[in-house]
Amino acid sequence: MGERRFFVIFGAGYSGKAFARANAQHAPISGTTRAPEKFDALRSAGIEPLQFDGALSSELGEVLAGTTHLIVSIAPDEAGDPVLNAAGETIRANMPALEWIGYLSTVGVYGDHGGAWVDETSACRPVSKRSMMRVAAEQEWLKLGRETGKPVAILRLSGIYGPGRNALANLEDGTARRLAKPGQVFNRIHCDDIAGALWLLADKNLGGIFNVTDDEPAPPQDVVAYAAGLMGVEPPPEIPFETAQLSPMARSFYGENKRVANQAIKAAGYRFRFPNYRVALERMWAEGNWRYGEPRSPMRG
Repeated sequence: MGERRFFVIFGAGYSGKAFARANAQHAPISGTTRAPEKFDALRSAGIEPLQFDGALSSELGEVLAGTTHLIVSIAPDEAGDPVLNAAGETIRANMPALEWIGYLSTVGVYGDHGGAWVDETSACRPVSKRSMMRVAAEQEWLKLGRETGKPVAILRLSGIYGPGRNALANLEDGTARRLAKPGQVFNRIHCDDIAGALWLLADKNLGGIFNVTDDEPAPPQDVVAYAAGLMGVEPPPEIPFETAQLSPMARSFYGENKRVANQAIKAAGYRFRFPNYRVALERMWAEGNWRYGEPRSPMRG
């Protein structure tokens, strides 16, 4: 582990802020957002904010020149990967300190496997356009790693939850639904375990493909029911998937069914803090932090 490390997160959103809050070594972290009004939220998470809206500013170029560890958390679009499009040449030619790249992807790249288990060696059979674009972006980042001789870690994330984004919060605000589709399961990942896996891989400068997901794929309606039990409230009634009113994107998630294995990240040395949704919901309920996606400011108590 190098003594002097400097992190830049492209797309410092929910997962990026969790990563910064877990910065036990107090390494300097900068992170981008499109919106200057989000600068204060980044600062409060321990991230020095930078603006990035698809074009590389001279300020951002200067910051990248001293960056040792690069984390990319921006989705590709029709034009490809926005970070590679804007900064690919800079990464190749003007980042002399760079040691490691982490790319946050999705288990959506596997597509539908009919409920069967998949691991990092399984075929990618993406169904949705957005997952097809993810597969292409993963390949581009791995190619850049080969060209530059730098380790690139691809973290394939399952459904992200944590404080402010979970079944307890959804029950409280009345948005929780229990959609029932026979045989359907999803994996999940708590944002603190994304942070933990990133820190482990960055500390070891380890490249490769890693499923960063919990141990227990489960029917989504069970998660809501468990949260309702903790809160002592009646769970919402089950809604048959066929009759549910869903957005096209939500419906597309249910078109993919798989159980995602996580042995590779465990073999790298990671131990999950939240190996299943029950442990996570119990902890958030006990600690009372399930409502808040950000730490509350002292002003608000």
